[in-house]
Amino acid sequence: MSSESFQMLFDIILKNEKSLLSDWLENLKNIGKEIKKAISTSEIEKRANEFLNVLVDACKQKNPDIHSKSWEGTRDYLITLTKEWAFSGVSSGQAARFVFSLKQTLFQIIAKEKLSESLSNEIIWNANNLMDELGLFVVESYQKSREDVIKRQQQELLELSTPVVKIWNGILILPLIGTLDSARTQVVLENLLQSIVDTESQIAIIDITGVPTVDTLVAQHLLKTVAAARLMGTQCIISGIRPQIAQTMVHLGVTFSDVVTKATLADALYFAFNTIGFVVQKKA
Repeated sequence: MSSESFQMLFDIILKNEKSLLSDWLENLKNIGKEIKKAISTSEIEKRANEFLNVLVDACKQKNPDIHSKSWEGTRDYLITLTKEWAFSGVSSGQAARFVFSLKQTLFQIIAKEKLSESLSNEIIWNANNLMDELGLFVVESYQKSREDVIKRQQQELLELSTPVVKIWNGILILPLIGTLDSARTQVVLENLLQSIVDTESQIAIIDITGVPTVDTLVAQHLLKTVAAARLMGTQCIISGIRPQIAQTMVHLGVTFSDVVTKATLADALYFAFNTIGFVVQKKA
């Protein structure tokens, strides 16, 4: 593939910009039917117009390397587009077909040029490679966008699954449900410490009634959380240690020797109220 044939490809695109857009919009109608639930036809047409504009700007630079500075505007546009479409529910295949559908239109326009068969084939081959690279870039950008969405959703779920509740002046409760791992423990630690700062609480109850198992790793995570809270002047109480969990911990040699532990949340609350000087008793 000669650089000359690439220059001719770019010249053909620049010369036929208007017809390229109108023919491409016709091809996009089929794609519009596939993704019409997520994106309207008018939106697809708008995006096609915008993409062709940045594509033409890149072609003016006459550089076939889409990873070069010449194609920065095109890459930035595709990254922004795939982020929006990833949030809208458009699939990676549909996003890629948006670009690939331009390939057929481009082939038809090249075929109309009065070129020798060998030169025409070479230019079509260049166009095919160029559009394939752009389509692949769209897929890669889409996957990264989806990964970012998933990471954000996971973070939000972690935060929702570790609420810190102020039940009384000076008393916080952190109910834990499910398995504790390193990532979730970090969220627990950050939420608890921030809540201690915000409420100036003296006592934090960590209730593990909803934690299915407590192994050595989980115990270490809990101890780290307790130690961090203690450094801020807050006493932690661990409640919800069921008989089965207590037996497992003894078997593993795991102990909370310097931490107040209670079998139930009610016991922990009773202890917490007494610690801050309140007496809980039945009404006469």
